Amino acid sequence: MPTIDEMYPIPCAFCRISEAYPNETTTNVPLSPDPESVDPQCHLILSTPLVLAFLDIMPISPGHILLTTRKHYRTLGDLYPASNQTWSSRREAEEARDASRALGEWLPIVSRALCKVTGIEDWNVVQNNGERAAQVVPHIHFHLIPRYQEGREETQRNGRTDWGTLKSWKMFGRGSREDLDDDEGKELAKKLRDAIREEIESPVPTSKL
Repeated sequence: MPTIDEMYPIPCAFCRISEAYPNETTTNVPLSPDPESVDPQCHLILSTPLVLAFLDIMPISPGHILLTTRKHYRTLGDLYPASNQTWSSRREAEEARDASRALGEWLPIVSRALCKVTGIEDWNVVQNNGERAAQVVPHIHFHLIPRYQEGREETQRNGRTDWGTLKSWKMFGRGSREDLDDDEGKELAKKLRDAIREEIESPVPTSKL
């Protein structure tokens, strides 16, 4: 059986989040998670036994979400063992397969919630494997990035330019990203949790993909 250190490598930012926000037995959508349970703050929107979702702290656009596995896997290749790979136990292999399935099941649900809350019709789902592929945190995760309508006027929010409505932005451009405002993140995360809750409680999808 893996140790705590093996399951949650301390240097990994996402493992710290996983450890700070254990799955609630009654719901996969936390009611009121404390953003200050980790530093920097984490605006959690989903917490299941297998996956987590939260707002990116340096969003490319407002509503930028990260969906990740609760257990530490570095890349997609770690989720399914190669045929000649020796696993320490069948249970670990089954956990990896379950985590892979959970990612696939939650991606459309979180996507619909994102579209509903932000009003966007277009978005990117991006997944990077390795440093050369722009993977910053060595823990498998998917980016859900809203694409706002081009040509909208720039607006001011709290004295700052609403950079989410700018005419264009680069997918991975460092200069195009700003730190997430904690107050805005808290408000947005609540809306996303409510939307996810509606999605999973509805017998049919409540919004179009």
